[in-house]
Amino acid sequence: MDWGTVTTEDLIEALREVDWSSPPRPLSEFFSRFTFPRSSSKWNSRLKCNLYYYRTNYFIMIATILALGFLRRPLAIVAALLTTLSIAFLNDSFAGTFSEKVTRTVRQFSPHLAAKMRPPLTPVIRGRPSAKRAIYICGRPRWVFVLAFSLASFTLWFVSCGLLTVLWALAIGLLSTLLHASFRTPNLKARLNTFREEFRAVWRNYSEL
Repeated sequence: MDWGTVTTEDLIEALREVDWSSPPRPLSEFFSRFTFPRSSSKWNSRLKCNLYYYRTNYFIMIATILALGFLRRPLAIVAALLTTLSIAFLNDSFAGTFSEKVTRTVRQFSPHLAAKMRPPLTPVIRGRPSAKRAIYICGRPRWVFVLAFSLASFTLWFVSCGLLTVLWALAIGLLSTLLHASFRTPNLKARLNTFREEFRAVWRNYSEL
C-alpha cells in the first residue's frame, strides 16, 4: 500500500472505522528504530503509516500524559475521562461494543428497558441496506452521546480550572506523537499488517454485495 497516495480524509475515515480493541504494540517495537526521513514524500508516507499502525500506543500515550497533568485535580481527571469517551464514541467499533455491553448489563436488571435500547432496524432493499448504516448507542443516535459527554467534560474543565493544563498536556501529547510518527522507521510487520487489514476491508465490501 502506497501511503503517499492516502489523503488525510482517508486516514481519518480509516481510524474512525478500524477496530481499536487490539492491544498496543510492544515497547521494544515501539521504541525500536528511528531514522530521519529522506524526503518530504517519505515523511508524509511514514507519518500516515505509523499513525495508523501505532494508533493504540499513541492513544495510551496521550491519555497517560493527560492523567499525569491532573494528579492534583480530581474533577479534571473525570473531565479527561469524559473527553476521552466522547472522542472514542466517534469510532464505529468502540461505539457498537460500548452499546452492546451496556445493553447486556441492563438486560440483567430490566429486560423491558434493554429492549428499548436496541438500535432501529435499517431498511433493506434487494438484499442491501437502503442507506449507509447509522451508528446508535443504547438506542440513541451517536451524536447525542458525543454532545452530552462533550458538554459535561467542558463544564468540568471550567469548574476545575484545568483548561489551561489540558491544553498544555494535549499539546505535549500531540507533539510527542508527531515526533515519534515522523522518525520511527516503518518495519516490515507494519507493512504486512496494513496489507492484511486492507484485504479484510476489500473482502468485507465484497461479501456485502
